[in-house]
Amino acid sequence: MFSLRRIWKYTRIDFKNWERSPRIVITFILAAILCLMLSNRAIDFADKYGTYTQLFEVFIWTFGDSSSIMLSSLLLMLLLGDIPFVTPATPYQLVRSSRIEWVLGQLLYVFISSAIYISYLLVITCVLSAHISYIGNKWSKTSALLGYSGVGRKIALPTSVKALEMSSPYACVLMIFVLMLLYAFFISAIMFLFNLYRNKYWGVVSVIVVNMYGLFLSPGIFKKIFHLSGALEYRANVAAGWLSPLNQATYYMHNFGTDYLPSITISIVLFVVIIGLLYFLICKRVRKYEFSFIQAGV
Repeated sequence: MFSLRRIWKYTRIDFKNWERSPRIVITFILAAILCLMLSNRAIDFADKYGTYTQLFEVFIWTFGDSSSIMLSSLLLMLLLGDIPFVTPATPYQLVRSSRIEWVLGQLLYVFISSAIYISYLLVITCVLSAHISYIGNKWSKTSALLGYSGVGRKIALPTSVKALEMSSPYACVLMIFVLMLLYAFFISAIMFLFNLYRNKYWGVVSVIVVNMYGLFLSPGIFKKIFHLSGALEYRANVAAGWLSPLNQATYYMHNFGTDYLPSITISIVLFVVIIGLLYFLICKRVRKYEFSFIQAGV
C-alpha cells in the first residue's frame, strides 16, 4: 500500500527547493512580463473606447488563444525542467520507501506547481486590468464590441461569440483554468517521460516538438499554408480541433452545440486518459531507472 504521508513528504521536499532559487524567481518574473505583453492589447482597447471589463475578461481573452497557452507552457518548463528532482537525499528516501511513492510525490508536486503558476497568471492579469474592471458575473460592453463587431479579430484578441452567448465570465475562466492546467500537466508528463528514457535535453526537445505540432495545426496557420476555403476550411478546422493537444486546451476551439469540434468534457477526459497513460509509462520506467546522484557542492 502507498503511504500518503510519504508521498506528501516528497512533494514538500521538492517545494523546499524553491527557497532562494534564482530559477523560480526568474520564472515568475518572466511570467509577469508575459502577462503584461499579452494583455496590453485588451487593456489598451478598453482604455481607448472608455469601456469597462469584467475582472476575469482580460485573462479570458489573453489565454483563450492557443499561442498564449503555448508561450505560457514553455515558460512553465523553466519551472519544471529538472524533473525528476534528484538530490543527495534521494538515495536515503528510496531506501525507506518505494519508487512509485517517490514518482507520485513528483506528480503531486508538478500538479500543485502548475496550479500555482496558472493562478499567478490569473492574478497578474486581474491586477493589470483592475483599474477598468468590475466583479459582476456579466460580460462587459468591451466584450460585446470585440466579439460582435469583429474588432477582436483585427487586433488578434480571441473574443468568441460562442463564449459570450453560451457561458458566463466565471464559468469561462474556470474552464480555461482547467484546460490550461491539464495541458501543463500533459506537457510536464511528456518531459518527465523523456527525461527518464533519454535525458533532460530530449525532455525539452519533446515539449518544443509537441507545442510546434499544436501551433502548426492552429486554424489560421493551417489555412494559410494550404490555402483552404469554404467547406475544406471548416473540415480542416474540425480536424485540427480534434488532433491537436494545444487546440484541445484552447477554449474557443470547442463545441458549444453548434459544430463538430470536441466538447470541453471530451477534451478533459482525453487529457486525463493520456496523462494517466504517460504516468503509467513513467512508473514502469522508474522501476528500472538508474539514478545518477551528484553530491552537494560538486
